[in-house]
Amino acid sequence: MRKAGAALLAAAAVLIAIPPTASASPVPHGTFVRESFDRLPLGPVTAGRGWTTDSANGSLSVEPSATGHGRELRLRTEGNGRAFMVLSDLAPAGNSFWARLRVRVDRFPTAPDWAHWTLAEASGSDTPTLVRPLGGQYVPTERANFRGVGSDGGPTGDWTAWKTSAPATDGAWKCVEFHLDATDNRVTVYQDGVEEPELTVSTKEHGGTADDFVFPRFDKLKLGWQLYQADPTPSSYEMHMDDVALSGKRIGGCA
Repeated sequence: MRKAGAALLAAAAVLIAIPPTASASPVPHGTFVRESFDRLPLGPVTAGRGWTTDSANGSLSVEPSATGHGRELRLRTEGNGRAFMVLSDLAPAGNSFWARLRVRVDRFPTAPDWAHWTLAEASGSDTPTLVRPLGGQYVPTERANFRGVGSDGGPTGDWTAWKTSAPATDGAWKCVEFHLDATDNRVTVYQDGVEEPELTVSTKEHGGTADDFVFPRFDKLKLGWQLYQADPTPSSYEMHMDDVALSGKRIGGCA
């Protein structure tokens, strides 16, 4: 009995020694990715549990959360660089899934005209189509950045369906969600729990050519920052990310 009691005390000590994870809202059954970055060591990072990184003129690091709880992923780029957290080998049921994350972009571009940026890009090895549920552009006629769903590499061409009713707010944390629904090749976007129907695209309703917009068979999702035009203003960018989750059902708001 004494040995058994000692074993229980030792096990309890191990559990107590494990630092608690600051978590987002409860996630539904069927969630296949969840990352809060709290269990990763501080400093530069090239991989986590189930994900890797992709960067060019950019870097990723785990740092204390600017909001005061846990840790976050910070991504920095120079010029038209990129810095992404890459989730590979995905196989979502029905080729459809929900994603939820908290993001903050310190500053969006103000030059060149029509500067295009991406925060999320889903792809598959079966076709060249890239689906960009989170992204946007600097619109010179409005002198502002607006968010929009986009695509590239497929029959509908390279497009971003930005909307003036969806301004991009810099320097502020936002809880963003998107749903990729293969039944109608539909992308639905939510911000801070509210659906933004003006950002919805589908098979027949989208930007680009008159061809049908069709999803690839998703096996990869990249979350982070990429700016495509050279010599932008400002010349460098910083993005913060936390509370990442992917699921077959809607996950809900961030913590």
